[in-house]
Amino acid sequence: MLGGFSMNIIVSAAHFLLLSFTLNLPLLEVFLGFNTPVFINAVIVIYFILFNVFPTFRKYPDFRLKVLGDGAELLLQFMLTCAASIPVLVIGIMQAVSGDISGWTLALYCILLVIGEAVIFWNGIIRVYLTSVQLAMRYRLLGIAFGLVPIANIVMLLIIYRKARHECRVETQKAKLNEARKDEHICALKYPVLLVHGVFFRDSALLNYWGRIPAELEKNGAVIYYGNQQSAASVEKSAAELAVRIKSIVEETGCEKLNIIAHSKGGLDSRYAISVLGCDKYVASLTTINTPHRGCLFAEYILNNASGKFKAAVEKTYNGAFRRLGDDSPDFMAAVTDLTNSRCAELNEKMPDMPGVYYQSVCSKAKKARSGRFPLNFSYPLVKKYDGDNDGLVSMDSARWGERFIPLMPKGKRGITHADMIDLNREDFPGFDVREFYVQLVSGLREMGF
Repeated sequence: MLGGFSMNIIVSAAHFLLLSFTLNLPLLEVFLGFNTPVFINAVIVIYFILFNVFPTFRKYPDFRLKVLGDGAELLLQFMLTCAASIPVLVIGIMQAVSGDISGWTLALYCILLVIGEAVIFWNGIIRVYLTSVQLAMRYRLLGIAFGLVPIANIVMLLIIYRKARHECRVETQKAKLNEARKDEHICALKYPVLLVHGVFFRDSALLNYWGRIPAELEKNGAVIYYGNQQSAASVEKSAAELAVRIKSIVEETGCEKLNIIAHSKGGLDSRYAISVLGCDKYVASLTTINTPHRGCLFAEYILNNASGKFKAAVEKTYNGAFRRLGDDSPDFMAAVTDLTNSRCAELNEKMPDMPGVYYQSVCSKAKKARSGRFPLNFSYPLVKKYDGDNDGLVSMDSARWGERFIPLMPKGKRGITHADMIDLNREDFPGFDVREFYVQLVSGLREMGF
């Protein structure tokens, strides 16, 4: 019996043959000297319409992936049928030059071919552009920019097709994995999970700071809450906001304690709330993700080298913008100052690890400046020069904290950046599955009884 993968290849190959015949039929009739019966033409037209509506009958986990997968199939057929039409077109040109067929016949064929291919292409590219998560904006823009540039348009189309197909494959496999283990509830902890964001971001329902991670954890049984502190403030102030949030969740739900997973500065905010503001009684564990426990050289460098006028302008612009976005009293300079090496040394004296709270830390390593997007590609070499291996912002030595340290250094040339660790760009890349990493991280807490 043929497997699903083999059957998909056979169906795709059948579509290629039928579409190539359909698109080239007008000129083939001239070459071979026959007229296709009316009912056959009707069948061909119906087939072409049905193909553009239902390119595949593959099963996907959800409607978005179905649309994306069908779009990828349409782009594949567009590329294949275009290639198959080239020899026919060349023969037609040769026939027209020799006088065997009229130029009008060739022109009519070309018009019909262009219309047919355009229908397939636009049907596919619109589906992919509207539904793909992995197709970054730069690829969308490059696809538009190079759409009419020979060779470059082929390269971009291949890239777009591969990314769409890869996304369908990865998401389908992940859906199957979650379905297979759904009864295990491997992320169903004794205490809920509180996700605490880092600096310069807010928790938003429209654009989740943690990307696709919370949904993946919830699929596997986790109960998720968010810190909801302001985007930029001193550690003390952010911790005070976080302490109120922690106590309110415990009081409202009766859950007794929380497991905190905090990224970047959020780890410092969480430690301060636990050690100084009495939240140790409400916290079972703290997992910090790429947190600069010993400071961030990049922040120190900015404060020491930027002019007062520049810092004042940036602070005014930032605070004004985020006040309009919902922050009560954003304080850009206070947040940056508390990320410096010297300030973190002072804070560490004030907030020792508390008995009864399990502390662990995670940090990733980027391999080169190009691993990350701005500003991480700019800060990476600076941090590398002074502090060694880093994620584009935080050195691995600075991030090490607690009873257990988990260094992430995958194979390959890319590495994992500060932004990758929260799935900020919703990007899948070889060597690291960020969603599965968090599933296993939370599953590990479950095994420890948290």
